[in-house]
This record gives sequence, C-alpha cells and structure tokens, in this order.
Amino acid sequence: MSFRPETMRGAPSVPQVAGQVDYRLARNAVVSEFHKGRLSRLDVCDAQPELLRAANSCGQATHEDCPICAETKVVLVSYAFGSRLPASGKIVATKGELAKLSHAGRDLACYVVEVCPACSWNHLARTFAVSGRRAERT
Repeated sequence: MSFRPETMRGAPSVPQVAGQVDYRLARNAVVSEFHKGRLSRLDVCDAQPELLRAANSCGQATHEDCPICAETKVVLVSYAFGSRLPASGKIVATKGELAKLSHAGRDLACYVVEVCPACSWNHLARTFAVSGRRAERT
C-alpha cells in the first residue's frame, strides 16, 4: 500500500504528516532521456533483487503502465526508516502498520518507490516525514 499525506489527515489514530517531496520531474527527465536514446535500458532498469521481491510480495498495484517497457503496470513499494527500525528500513504494507510504527513518539522518514516487476524499472516517487508526536493544541 502506498501512503499519501492527504489520506492520513483527519484520522484520529494516524500520526501527523510533516510534508511531502514529489520526484515526478526527475522521473520524467530520466524517462525522456531514455526515449531520446541518451540512456540505455541497462541504465534505467536496475532494480535490486530485494526491491523486486518486495514489489512482487507486498507492493501496491497501480493503473499506470511502466514508462520503459509499457508491458506491465508499475507497483508502489513503501518503506519507513526511523529509530529502532532496521538500517535497511521496514516495508510498510498498510496505514495501520505505519501508525503502529510511529507510536511512542517515533519520527519516521517514509519513501515510496515505483517498480516495474517485468523490466526492473524503479524510481523514487515521493518521500514524506511522519511525526509520532501529537500536534500541540493552542
């Protein structure tokens, strides 16, 4: 499952989302360079085996075709990084799992990666921070 900050606003048990960075412009630049022939398929289709396993086992399917092979729909894989989590991050499959990870005042950095399981295209789609601290009421 992919997490977008706007889906989390207003939910009582969901942590506070601090902001979001979208990497769509960088993605479009890479895809454009590939279609112009300036980048080879080997340059852009380089997903690590662990990322491909995560995409196949717990990624969120989308309706968007892969921009490289156009044969398969891309899959979104969400990761969380923070204190008391593995250095390689934790794959997050549901909003409930994200809420559970952020309890006890943990601040998390979340990353959403788009992956094509067929050709190994991958690109960072967006990042956002999640604060486990409750918002102060004034």
